[in-house]
Amino acid sequence: MAFPTVNAPYGLKPINLYGGTPFAGATRQYRIASAYNTSIFYGDPVEIINTGTIIKSAITTARATVTTSQIVGVFLGCSYVNSQGQTIFAQYFPANTAAPTGTYITAYVCNDPNTLFKAVIATGATPDDATSGLLPSTTTEFAVIGTNVALVQNTGLTTTGNSRVAVASSATTGTLPMNVVDVVYETSYVNGSGNVVYPELIVRWNFEIHTTTIASGV
Repeated sequence: MAFPTVNAPYGLKPINLYGGTPFAGATRQYRIASAYNTSIFYGDPVEIINTGTIIKSAITTARATVTTSQIVGVFLGCSYVNSQGQTIFAQYFPANTAAPTGTYITAYVCNDPNTLFKAVIATGATPDDATSGLLPSTTTEFAVIGTNVALVQNTGLTTTGNSRVAVASSATTGTLPMNVVDVVYETSYVNGSGNVVYPELIVRWNFEIHTTTIASGV
């Protein structure tokens, strides 16, 4: 049985907790400021700022300025009231959406710092391939576990509402935001040299990246 080809990044997809408990869809509700000027897509990392609202995170290789904003988790949709008074449940938050008087824009965020996420290894919005030499293979699959990776920021798709955030090739820099827990075996494939390569990783937030592991508040 062939598994699906990984042909595009899809953001950070929660799969389970670090101890092995399956992810059951638990989220916490946060507010998005009315008319916030940046779209937030399903699977985007988000930060809480010192107004108590969340914003799309632009984090790549280092954490945000912790005195004004901190990573709080991954965006998994939102709800808001439109101009006709209808409650809309949406896959993504469209930039500049305004909340009618007396209403709020609610974001649903996977905020557990022990969540494990699946993510695509990519350069920009294009997944790395076997010829790039950047993917973990049968010679490096275990070596990549425990290393750190940067996030690759891409604009999400309004057609699907999904993020296109990805992870970069592994490194060891301590300030990188994500730590590699494992490779994804199910979508591996054999390259032209006969090695099995792994286009996806399982990652978690690094220490002192998520707001719950930072001593200072925003």
